[in-house]
Amino acid sequence: MLRAGIVGLPNVGKSTLFNAVVANAKAEAANFPFCTIEPNVGVVAVPDERLNVLSQISGSAQIIPARVEFVDIAGLVKGASQGEGLGNQFLSHIREVDAIVHVVRCFENDDIIHVAGSVDPARDIEIISIELGLSDLAQIERRIERTRKQARTSKDAQFEVTVLEKLAAALNEGKSVRQISLTEEEAEIIKGLGLLTNKPIIYAANVSEEELATGNEFVERVRQVAAQENAQVVVVSAQVEAELVELPEEDKADFLESLGVKEGGLKSLIRATYALLGLRTYFTSGPKETRAWTINAGMSAPQAAGVIHSDFERGFIRAETVAYNDLVANGSLSAAKEKGLVRSEGKEYIVQEGDVMLFRFNV
Repeated sequence: MLRAGIVGLPNVGKSTLFNAVVANAKAEAANFPFCTIEPNVGVVAVPDERLNVLSQISGSAQIIPARVEFVDIAGLVKGASQGEGLGNQFLSHIREVDAIVHVVRCFENDDIIHVAGSVDPARDIEIISIELGLSDLAQIERRIERTRKQARTSKDAQFEVTVLEKLAAALNEGKSVRQISLTEEEAEIIKGLGLLTNKPIIYAANVSEEELATGNEFVERVRQVAAQENAQVVVVSAQVEAELVELPEEDKADFLESLGVKEGGLKSLIRATYALLGLRTYFTSGPKETRAWTINAGMSAPQAAGVIHSDFERGFIRAETVAYNDLVANGSLSAAKEKGLVRSEGKEYIVQEGDVMLFRFNV
């Protein structure tokens, strides 16, 4: 399961957003720094309307969506890489996640203290980026020191030192590892380091309720920064999401409509986080259940079957496969079969986004 860490400065709305992401989460949201010390963890469903459609076609008794695990990590401050504000502890929490959701404050509110005394998204992003970069640099320098001893007699170690020195030089220039062009071999060398600035990132621009539909100049500043590293920006309002959690389901659409939006941004954030690592979804659907399965892009049919159970991969024979759009357009699996749209795919088949599959295998 994908683990995404929610990070940012104190008092930018991280815990409020987390509570909305996981409606039953108990993260304490308060108007003072470091109200979150231990990371709170919650599992959420990835919104996917295709599940409802497939469920109706198959007459499924239940729906099981894909899931993402969100981790609410305490606020980082300037000097975190040197231990300020329990920074070393918080940075270690980030090292354990697969992707980063960087919440950036894009609202004015005199009642909510900003640790720097003013709202400036570019500065705030830079503070976090510098601390993550300094932490990576310290780790790389320690690794170089150890590996140089081995490099006297090992060509592999010599190559590793060359790669690490390349990263160190870029980090010293203020770049993130994400922005460095690496070969497959170079990327494999650093894979085990869990470098913070190598993790894919989404910026969540947290705006006030009144500016959710329109955005503001702060959001534009976030977009300018994100564009420099080809990162995605999702506009959210933690305030709106917190209110939505409290509303009855039948009142939510009216509330959002009154704000001029169809959704508060949270669903977009969850979907974007899921897509961030190049994940794909395929479906199984029948009377018992319609279910979304998560795979990595490029997985073969046997590998996709193995996500359900290892026996499916070992004993794989074939996969009866139909594209989601073809199935929906024809209204039933039998109608799709009559038109030759249900294919029998073998071991070499690369599973596509939205495939609806039935696996045949030997036990």
